[in-house]
Amino acid sequence: MLKIADSEIEFSAIRASGPGGQNVNKVSTAVQLRFDVRRSSLSREIKERILAYADRRINSEGCIVIKAQRFRSQDKNKQDAIERLHQLVASATHENRKRIATRPGRASRERRLIQKKRTGDKKIGRSPVRSIDD
Repeated sequence: MLKIADSEIEFSAIRASGPGGQNVNKVSTAVQLRFDVRRSSLSREIKERILAYADRRINSEGCIVIKAQRFRSQDKNKQDAIERLHQLVASATHENRKRIATRPGRASRERRLIQKKRTGDKKIGRSPVRSIDD
């Protein structure tokens, strides 16, 4: 897992939306996390992968913006935002293995043909019954 320095992450407290009565109007419990990918201490290769990753939380200036308002406590929202940042970076830098194309085996081809035959018989069974006169 990549280590992101706390000094590279900016936090700002904002008011949360949703239920909460008077408290939601008075207290800024939601947290907005900003992480500038281009100015971070990550390697050049990792920065390019993150910037190329298709996610709406990464804006055109190369900043990751995460709004955390799940909890009523600012500290819990801060931890949640950091956790979500780590998840985003991990999924952006995860490298999928290249798929090796294979051909279907003999048994799977036979199973497929048997299934096709059953489906065809089922459809034939749905057709109207014809009399011998026809």
